[in-house]
Amino acid sequence: MRTYLISYDLANPNAKKRAIAEIIMSTGDRWARPLEQTWYVESHETAEEIEARMSWLLGDEDGLLVQATSHGSVLTNTSLRWFRQRGAATGERSKPDATVEADTVANVVAFPAGNGAIAA
Repeated sequence: MRTYLISYDLANPNAKKRAIAEIIMSTGDRWARPLEQTWYVESHETAEEIEARMSWLLGDEDGLLVQATSHGSVLTNTSLRWFRQRGAATGERSKPDATVEADTVANVVAFPAGNGAIAA
């Protein structure tokens, strides 16, 4: 399984943002969105397969970056929280740290604030 950085720039974000988010969240086993249009996804798919899943939504004025990561990242004024893919039994996504219930705590992996460096 690889971790991919996915970032996009949409000419008309209101028309496509939700559809793109749903595709990204269904692409891998878990995902994180540290910035509005920047995601990390852990997936067994290739970068080309991920791009193909999203390309039908992109117009000539839209941009997309799908890149496999191999090193840590530095985050400033943001945080990285991982969420698991929808559960097979409940069909619900996990909730952010602040509202996580006791039975879903295992679905969130929070990285320490420390110096801002994380391993991807």
